Amino acid sequence: MLAALPKAAHPGAIAAMKDIYNAEDIDRAQVAVKAFELDYGKKYPKAVAKIVDDLDVLLEFFKYPAEHWIHLRTTNPIESTFATVRLRTKVTKGPGSRAAGIAMAYKLIEAAQARWRKVNAPELAALVQAGALFHKGKLLERPHELTPASSADAVEAARTEVA
Repeated sequence: MLAALPKAAHPGAIAAMKDIYNAEDIDRAQVAVKAFELDYGKKYPKAVAKIVDDLDVLLEFFKYPAEHWIHLRTTNPIESTFATVRLRTKVTKGPGSRAAGIAMAYKLIEAAQARWRKVNAPELAALVQAGALFHKGKLLERPHELTPASSADAVEAARTEVA
């Protein structure tokens, strides 16, 4: 996205993107996107299009428990996992053979996992895996309250309430 902007606009654009990314909830993130559009839309439409076109993917983590957002906001979890391995293989000038490299990587990652941060609210992971719906970081007890019911569903609900 920054490639579509001149260097002089980078600090302001980075601050605006942080406002989007670090918003308290999805509503505030969408307000920050609108502010970004207003600030940069006329002069740099390509830069704005890169954010607006993929907004649903960018804000996907808001559909999960709020306790997990800190883990989902990380920019490169794979790189941070393998940083330990990369640092050691550079020092040793390579692993030697493929089997030795795999064994060394396994042992380094196994040792590094002792220092990894544990997931916040691990009990919610089972709900996420089961397909539970979250809105603004909170579990929806009745997901149909978020989406409007169709007319057929409304008639059926009214019929069951009367009976």
